[in-house]
Amino acid sequence: MLDRETLELVRTAVESSLQKKGFEIVVLDVAELSSFADSFVLCSAANVRQLRAIAEEIEAALAKGGHRPLHVEGLRSSEWVLLDYGHVIVHLMTEEKRSYYGLDGLWGDAPRVSADAMGLSDTRLERDGSLEGR
Repeated sequence: MLDRETLELVRTAVESSLQKKGFEIVVLDVAELSSFADSFVLCSAANVRQLRAIAEEIEAALAKGGHRPLHVEGLRSSEWVLLDYGHVIVHLMTEEKRSYYGLDGLWGDAPRVSADAMGLSDTRLERDGSLEGR
């Protein structure tokens, strides 16, 4: 189970992603499987411009709470943007790249963090447990 601070950071990242129409959002609790992070936020976007908008929205929202990324990768011209906040890593990908790299399956043993655990409405969940946003 993720601690309160991690859940707050994750919830802010998810809400920011949804504001910019991110979709297929999945939050994985990787604390038991990884030595470098407690959770991953995976989010799809329709194109590179939307990826950038989502990343900028997440960065701005988390900065309001005093959180700055330790590292940002791929923001300028990639179909995969990584925002590293230490114990929370946000992966933003186009549908094509997400399908190709298959992080959902690669980390398939990690439990998914429910919308309820993040304090989000269950009505925003799709059947497969990922968060809607389209």
